[in-house]
Amino acid sequence: MMAAGTAAERGLSVALLEPNGVLGRKVRITGKGRCNLTNGCDARGVLANVPTNPKFLYSCMTAFPPEKVLEFFDSRLGVPLKTERGGRVFPVSDNANDVADALGRWCGGLGVRHLRGRALKVNVKGGAVEGVLTDRGEISCAAAILCTGGLSYPATGSTGDGYAMAAALGHRIVPARASLVPLESPAAFCGTLAGFAPRNVDLTALEDGKSIYKERGEMLFAHFGVTGPLVLSASAHMRRWGECRYELSIDFKPALEPEKLDERIRRDLEKYHNRDLTNALVDLMPGSMIPVVLDMARVPGQTKAHSVTKEQRRALGGMLKDFRIPLSGPRPVAEAIVTGGGVDVRQVDPRTMGSKLVRGLYLAGEVLDVDAYTGGFNLQIAWATGRCAGLAAGKDRDNER
Repeated sequence: MMAAGTAAERGLSVALLEPNGVLGRKVRITGKGRCNLTNGCDARGVLANVPTNPKFLYSCMTAFPPEKVLEFFDSRLGVPLKTERGGRVFPVSDNANDVADALGRWCGGLGVRHLRGRALKVNVKGGAVEGVLTDRGEISCAAAILCTGGLSYPATGSTGDGYAMAAALGHRIVPARASLVPLESPAAFCGTLAGFAPRNVDLTALEDGKSIYKERGEMLFAHFGVTGPLVLSASAHMRRWGECRYELSIDFKPALEPEKLDERIRRDLEKYHNRDLTNALVDLMPGSMIPVVLDMARVPGQTKAHSVTKEQRRALGGMLKDFRIPLSGPRPVAEAIVTGGGVDVRQVDPRTMGSKLVRGLYLAGEVLDVDAYTGGFNLQIAWATGRCAGLAAGKDRDNER
């Protein structure tokens, strides 16, 4: 929609081919239905949160940074916005439909024709686009923009069609993988803690024992393992499954140094000195965590608080500062918020999003080999690359007319 509307603003005749009956289906489910549509940082802040090919995005991101995205949606499209923790920007209504509907109205007002159908192939003649073959016939065109998404949430239409069409035209496709995806763990305690959502914890991702990511925030235990914002961002760094061993370390008490935490535990044990440990740690952690931590620290739950040894006390503290979660792999790519991999950006002009192999072909969004962390950065990439492609579409064919 961003690419289509932008191209239409230039006076071009634009058809938006969409297999779904409603436009923006994936936008409507982002951010748990609230749509974290960008981040309140600047262009450099966005690029700092892009682990894959950030340099490729420099031109389009500086041309259409978060500041301009905010102005576009708020002032031009009439969607009031608000900024929350971590710079995350949402519509004031907390309703993602408002974002998708506003984009749809904008496109319609500019004369963009919404054609329901699925693209099957980009037809090329003499090294240039001449049309798009769909499941309902061929559409003649001088330019085509592939904004087909990746493989995540296939029910919304992201089924990898763009990869196949680009590959058929000679583009190299970096193998798709799950990025920003929940992680599976063989540890039984994840099921025990399912539903527990710790906040303000430090999470460290380890690859063969070496830290590759660390951040403070929130996460969620699930029956299969772990998920939540911290976990999703950590997963973007885990790219060598099968080659490396991955695990997570959680510091449940990041504001307390080990010595201070030990003092805190000692005070709690004194306060509940006649209780069993399972009932003496209620001020320190949620009830569901207590038996798990005690088991991992190898301290019997029936131990009386007044008889806990110094070594046992420090073992409990150590577990709260370095709670390890072994990982067995990511959840299926269909469950990923974002797909990693895609069209090799070395074959795309970063100033226009135009293919270097086919004149008149442009690519934008998740079909490209770019992905970012959570926080509105992936949608910011969609807006910036879509805007860039819409501004450039067809210009490489002007000399042929």
